[in-house]
Amino acid sequence: MKVTRLNKGFRRYGPDYRFGDQVDFDEVRNTFGFCTISIGHWVTKTERFLSANLVYDALADLAQILNIPPKAIGLRGTLNFSFGTGGQLGVQAHYNSASRTLALAKNAGAGAIAHEWWHAFDHYICKHMFTSPSAHGFASSYWLSNIQAKSHPLNTILSEFYKACLLDSTTTKPSAYFNNAVKLDKEYKQLYFSKPEELTARAFEACIAYYADIRNEFLVSGVINSDLEKAGGFPCSLLRPQLSQHVFKYFNVLGDALHHQRG
Repeated sequence: MKVTRLNKGFRRYGPDYRFGDQVDFDEVRNTFGFCTISIGHWVTKTERFLSANLVYDALADLAQILNIPPKAIGLRGTLNFSFGTGGQLGVQAHYNSASRTLALAKNAGAGAIAHEWWHAFDHYICKHMFTSPSAHGFASSYWLSNIQAKSHPLNTILSEFYKACLLDSTTTKPSAYFNNAVKLDKEYKQLYFSKPEELTARAFEACIAYYADIRNEFLVSGVINSDLEKAGGFPCSLLRPQLSQHVFKYFNVLGDALHHQRG
């Protein structure tokens, strides 16, 4: 493991994948199996080089943490990636389900990759988990709607993650985590924190932040001891171990299957 301080003070503790070499976004696309990568016109050459290294290490860390092949990050070549192009005012990163694009802002996207990648996964897996979902459907939302999942061992494990995240121990009422999110929505007069896809995305990034041996603030940050965590926006210390057990079991089983296919 190597401790490094990334651009603008972001810290990383993890394997040295590049051994000091510079990568470009073509290598990011090829290594992680993205369909396309788009770079904004206002991204300078220096920014391209720096950001390519940061994105490469963050995605490699995510693949390592989840025990999946790097190319699986691109969700079988269906996921697009953009850096410094388009964007939304005040948003550091977002996932666009219409274009299947994970978009990272040029100067403010650090720390949001794990969260947004979960959205991409939650969207991608919906058609594999449920019959005839909408084009923009998220599996977490479909699961909460009591739609019957397709029979598959992986779907069973993922269902346990959704159940622990969204329902209480009786499985008949919303979880405390869900209820806290509803309170946050009322406070901010919006519908955001309590959406199933947002609840599961924050749960996923909390598992990465708390339980991964690798630390990368470009991959995930703003979770531990954050104001949002103190307000109940992330799973509590009692729920986190249960969630991490399910989510890491899911990706370990998936990873073993994918590694076996490659072998």
